[in-house]
Amino acid sequence: MKLTCWGAARTVTGSQHLLEAGSSRLLLDCGLYQGRRSDSYAINQNLPFEAGQIDAVVLSHAHIDHSGNIPNLVKSGFAGHVYCTHATRDLCAAMLRDSAMIQQEDARFLNKRRSKDGDLPPIEPIYTLEDAEDALHAFASYDYGKPMALTANLRAWLGDAGHMLGSAWVLVEAQENGRSLRICFSGDLGRFGLPILRDPRPMPEADYLIIESTYGDRTHPPIADALPELGQAVDDAVRRGGKVIIPAFAVGRTQEIVYGLHQLMRDKQLPDVPIFVDSPLAVNVTEIFRQHPECYDRETRQLLIEADNGDVFGFRRLFYVRDVESSKALNHLRGPAVIISASGMCENGRILHHLRNTLEDPKNMILFVSFQAEHTLGRRILDGEPRVRILGDDFRVRAEVRRIEAFSGHADRDDLLQWVKPHVDKLRGVFVVHGEERAAQALAEGMRALGAQNVHVPARGDSFEL
Repeated sequence: MKLTCWGAARTVTGSQHLLEAGSSRLLLDCGLYQGRRSDSYAINQNLPFEAGQIDAVVLSHAHIDHSGNIPNLVKSGFAGHVYCTHATRDLCAAMLRDSAMIQQEDARFLNKRRSKDGDLPPIEPIYTLEDAEDALHAFASYDYGKPMALTANLRAWLGDAGHMLGSAWVLVEAQENGRSLRICFSGDLGRFGLPILRDPRPMPEADYLIIESTYGDRTHPPIADALPELGQAVDDAVRRGGKVIIPAFAVGRTQEIVYGLHQLMRDKQLPDVPIFVDSPLAVNVTEIFRQHPECYDRETRQLLIEADNGDVFGFRRLFYVRDVESSKALNHLRGPAVIISASGMCENGRILHHLRNTLEDPKNMILFVSFQAEHTLGRRILDGEPRVRILGDDFRVRAEVRRIEAFSGHADRDDLLQWVKPHVDKLRGVFVVHGEERAAQALAEGMRALGAQNVHVPARGDSFEL
C-alpha cells in the first residue's frame, strides 16, 4: 500500500492525500490551494494524478481548502462517489456553487485588466457553475459511525471531528494481498468546549495516522476569552466612530461570530450598532446550520429553546445581506457598524471591497478571528505590511488591526496530542500534515515525545509505503 500527500503538506491549504491499496485508489479530501494567485491557479488547475483512475473520495468536511477542487476532479474524469456526512453534502451544495461563481467573476475581472495591458491571453476559471453542479451528483452522504463500502478492498467510517458542521475524522480499512491495515485521517479537529458543535469523538485504534497540525506549535487562549474580547473590540471601534470589519469564513466562523454577538446582545454587553453579514454564501450556509440541529451541543440546543424567535442565528440589529446593491450600499454607510464578510483569508469575495473602503481610515478596525495562511492578503495585513494590493490597487493600512485567537475552531497542540495519546503505542507510522512547516515539525516532535514511531512531515508529492 502507498500514501502520497499531494496537498496540505507543510502548508494549511489544498488538502489532498492519495491512498493506493491493490488496484484501488482513494483520495482523502480534494481541496483548493490558497496562496499567491499565480501559484494557486497552477496548482489547482493541474491535478497531480489521473482523475479517472481515482475510485472514491472521502471528504472530511466542507471547507473549500478540503472540498473546493472536487468539481475540477469530476470535470477531469472522476466517475466515483464522494463520501461524507449529510451536513457536509448540504454545505458543499452551497459552497461549491459559490466557489465557481467567485472563480468566474475573478476571471472576468482579471481578463478586463489584462486586456488593457496588451495581448495577454485570457484566464479561464478552474471550473464553472455548471461544473460545480455536475459534481454534486457524485456525493453520497452517511451518518457518523455507519460503515461505507468504498471499493472491493476499502471501507471506511466517519467520526465527529467537532471542527465545523458535519466535519469528520475518517477511519479507512484497507485490504491488500491478504493484509489488512487501518488508516486514520484526522481531517481538521475541533476544540473541546467550542460553541454550537459537539466535542470531537475520540481517536479510533489505527495502524497509521494522518494528522493535521495547524496549531501544532502553540496553545490557544481559553475559549471563555473569546466573547469578552469580541465585545471589547466592537466597543473600542464604536467609541471612536469606526466600523469593525471581520473577515470570516462563510461556513463555521461566521455562524460562531453571529452566535457570540447574539449572546453579547442578549446580555447587554454590546453597543447598539447594526451588524451585517455580507455574504450570500453565509446566508445560505446559516440556513443549512438551522437544518442540522443534530450536530449541536447541549448548550446550543438549550439556547435554541430559550431564544425569543427560536433562532440562535437571528436577533435584533442583525441583518443578512444577499444582493449586490445592498452590499454596495454598505460602502456609503455612515457611523459605526459591524460587517462580517467572506472570505476568511481575504483572498476573494465581498470582503475585498470592504477592505478597500475601510483600510485607510484609522477609526476603523480589521478584526481577524480566523487563521491566516502564508502569502494570503489577510496574513499580509495581520503581519503589519504598511501597504497592500487589493484588486489591482494599492492601499495604506491605517485602520487598527486586531486578532482574537480564542475563536479558533482548530485543536491546538495540547488537544492534538491528547487526542492521539490513548492509541499512540499502536501506531506504526504518523504523517503530520495541514500545518506550516514550523507548526508541523513542532507537532512531530511532540508525537515522538509521546512515543510515536516513524513520524514524518511530508512535502508535497512525498510517497510512503505502508
